[in-house]
Amino acid sequence: MLQNLAGSGSNPASASAEAVDMSALEAELRRVIEGEVRFDGGSRALYAADASNYRQVPIGVVIPKTVEDVVETVRICHRHGAPILSRGGGTSLCGQCCNVAVVIDFSKYLNKVLAIDTGQRTARVQPGCVLDDLRDAAERHGLTFAPDPATHTHNTLGGMIGNNSCGPHSVMGGETVDNIIELDVVTYDGTRMTIGGGDEQLRAATAEGKQRCADILARLGDLRDRYADEIRTRFPDIPRRVSGYNLAALLPERGFSIVRSLVGSECTCVVILEAKVRLLPSPPVRSLLVLGYPDIYQAGDHVPEVMRHQPIALEGMDDRLIEDMKAMHIHPEDVELLPSGQGWLIVEFGGTDKADSDGQAKRLMAALENVGNPPSMKLVDDPQIERHIWKVRDSGLGATAHVPNKPITWEGWEDSSVPPARLGEYLRKLRALFEKYGYECDLYGHFGQGCVHTRIDFDLETAPGIAKFRDFLYEAAHLVTSLGGSISGEHGDGQSKAELLPIMFGDTLMQAFRDFKNIWDPDWKMNPGKVIGAYRADENLRLGTHYNPPAQPVHFHYPSDSGDFSRTVLRCVGVGECRKKSGTMCPSYMATGEEMHSTRGRAHLLFEMMKGEVLRDGWKDESVHEALDMCLSCKGCKGECPVSVDMATYKAEFMAHYYDGRLRPASAYAFGLIDRWARLASAMPRLANFFTQQAPFDALTKKAIGIAPQRRITPIAAESFARWFGRKQPRPGGRRVILWADTFNNYFHPEIAKAAVAVLEHVGCEVIVPRIHLCCGRPLYEFGMLDRAREYLQAVMRALSDDIRDGTPIVGLEPACVSVFREELPNLFPYNEQAKRLEKQIFLLSEYLQDKMQHFSRIDRPAIVHGHCHHKSVLKMDAEESVLKSLGLDFHVLDSGCCGMAGSFGFTKAKFDVSMRCGERLLLPAVRNAAGDQLIIANGFSCREQILQSTQAKPLHLAQVLQMAIRQPQKGEASHGSDR
Repeated sequence: MLQNLAGSGSNPASASAEAVDMSALEAELRRVIEGEVRFDGGSRALYAADASNYRQVPIGVVIPKTVEDVVETVRICHRHGAPILSRGGGTSLCGQCCNVAVVIDFSKYLNKVLAIDTGQRTARVQPGCVLDDLRDAAERHGLTFAPDPATHTHNTLGGMIGNNSCGPHSVMGGETVDNIIELDVVTYDGTRMTIGGGDEQLRAATAEGKQRCADILARLGDLRDRYADEIRTRFPDIPRRVSGYNLAALLPERGFSIVRSLVGSECTCVVILEAKVRLLPSPPVRSLLVLGYPDIYQAGDHVPEVMRHQPIALEGMDDRLIEDMKAMHIHPEDVELLPSGQGWLIVEFGGTDKADSDGQAKRLMAALENVGNPPSMKLVDDPQIERHIWKVRDSGLGATAHVPNKPITWEGWEDSSVPPARLGEYLRKLRALFEKYGYECDLYGHFGQGCVHTRIDFDLETAPGIAKFRDFLYEAAHLVTSLGGSISGEHGDGQSKAELLPIMFGDTLMQAFRDFKNIWDPDWKMNPGKVIGAYRADENLRLGTHYNPPAQPVHFHYPSDSGDFSRTVLRCVGVGECRKKSGTMCPSYMATGEEMHSTRGRAHLLFEMMKGEVLRDGWKDESVHEALDMCLSCKGCKGECPVSVDMATYKAEFMAHYYDGRLRPASAYAFGLIDRWARLASAMPRLANFFTQQAPFDALTKKAIGIAPQRRITPIAAESFARWFGRKQPRPGGRRVILWADTFNNYFHPEIAKAAVAVLEHVGCEVIVPRIHLCCGRPLYEFGMLDRAREYLQAVMRALSDDIRDGTPIVGLEPACVSVFREELPNLFPYNEQAKRLEKQIFLLSEYLQDKMQHFSRIDRPAIVHGHCHHKSVLKMDAEESVLKSLGLDFHVLDSGCCGMAGSFGFTKAKFDVSMRCGERLLLPAVRNAAGDQLIIANGFSCREQILQSTQAKPLHLAQVLQMAIRQPQKGEASHGSDR
């Protein structure tokens, strides 16, 4: 039987869940449904939290493959008395997406755009459909779905309907509730119905003699009649009101819209199977105007004036947000794009052409010139700068969650809203309330609709801190309602706001809410304890007074988290940016659609490992190992996660502890110590290649070390680069530069290092290559060989001691190796002054040469560029693009994410399929489709291997491209770019 899963919650929902026979429920689900049924500890731990302050371990998880799977899951749960929770992207901030229930995750399979009707401007979608997938499909027809929360790259339509989501462009098209036409749903007792279009379908079902439908229709009509006057009186008539059930939709003047009354019900009433949504014309051209004010309060005062000019978006942010962005080094160059001020409004206009949208912006500017205290103004002309300014606003969560030398901030009062005309007043009073309670926080949000976002440094670990947190919530609720506002203007009620609803709606409407839920869910098993009959805001906290993870000896320093690994695992705020389908993060999730393969999923498992309740084996836990083993260590999360979760480092840390005292698999020693095997093989390359390249020995070698049979083992070069360089005639004079002869370009691809020598000497450098074997140890981190990795770095610092002290530049060719010196070195040796010096004097070839490009001739060729993951995420591509522009290349940097090879990852048999899915997502098709004269540029050894082993192309390293610019290409040289 289910025991002790509901945390500290005292709600009756906990008791009802405890009566469920988990084994019998799981067995029946496995027998009946086609989808995946997961009741193991790892899966339950994975879904125990969302993006909120709350944690409740579910009974189990069902991942349906068909609508019939969903219906059968509901039927079986009803028979066993098990609560149900529908889940989309798991991005909810108020606790509505975690519960002691059977979680139905729609996002893996039921995620399609089913149809778009351009004539009617509608679309039909499955509940797991990601918003941007719908928007991208609609944009091909000049249409869009207006609500666009910050999580639009990965949130789902089902979740948006459940929460009544909004976003910046709700100014243009309203909340989600305003854009839902029809819902196919199933109730807990198994009744299926289609609701919408004036709810004729429900009436038709009633006419057909479906008693349950008739009962629902009659009882909703009765509820409307009994509470209509109270609804008209107590529901605030404001642009953003997401609190409570949408009973106002049932009023006669609102068309008695049952479908809209269900939007925002957070899976407490029905399970959504499919939705028909409204699409709007998407403005083909947009203009951005940024207004700067002396403070955020005066910016708030000007909102009504700005809104009179009908922008399609109006956002606000204060100076504290900008200061925190600077402290977090988030888009520092973008911050400089803002006009002068201490508070800003970002105003977007849409038009039929640029003259139209710019004209609207200029009319607003002229109007503001004639009001008292006009703001500073900046009309942005460059679309790229527009995107950069939007990045500043979108960085609110990342900039405020984990600011150095400040406490962690949390949700809890992050989306209140007021009438826009009272926004300035509310901002002043809200800041005063923060000061009364001693809270520090930033203010930003959807100011055009009076919605204010913030994260607050609540103390959620001590009894006094939690009591103060709850007192603040009550006082803040009284403040916002006194101004005619709403407790929630975007994120819903869930658990964090639910107990505050009586302040906003009064006892009579609270009874109406209970009646509404009872009509749909008389068993009270749909997401129980949320919205109505809810847990208190201080129950089920992820932390709470019982949170006391044991201190852990760790290898890395974790400077951003004061060296405390238990704080490191709190870094993930759960908004799921890692579940997007573009960029680098997170390649394994893009390939599998598995929550455990997302950065968030892995972070949640590490948290649960530290907590030790569901996952009790600590560093030896197999569920955590399974999730982290599929991490490609791409560091995409370090560069793209809004709070800089660094899963590659956490994986290395975990693997070090996991394998402490036990043997690693053969592949770990084969690939982790590749520098040693390569050095040994280079002494007898013919013999080594005979056993790795010739049948049947190559197959036996692959089998012995776990390499996929489809892969080719990269042959050892006939002569290593270091040996060639030792024979080379030296060219003394000029600036002394050390060329880092990494394992891959030394033993496997020496032609690249030779090209680098030619290029560096061409610009007047005296190139030095260390005479002794040195390695940065990059492959060791994949397998957690951290003690050995430290030894490798110590050997480097000893061997290069004098050059490090002299400031001799060190130029690296392999991005993964350079990133070791920028990332792992300071994290392993935080107090070593030589390490600090070395970190600052290691350069990529492009970084070293970007101000020396006058020495090279132009190459008028098209090119596609694939950036190595560490290059994009840690080192950044700015210098690379600068060099390529100087060469005159007509190049395009692919948004190809990770190539999928990722060191040893793509070579291993168990990971080959995921590796190829990563590559085939964009990179490999782009290479195959490249024109015959197009250069393929990829600096990473792994990236080139993936291309070489999966296409007919021959990719080039930047060093080889630069060598082409020293002289005219010789006959046949162009084939380096694209022999296919």
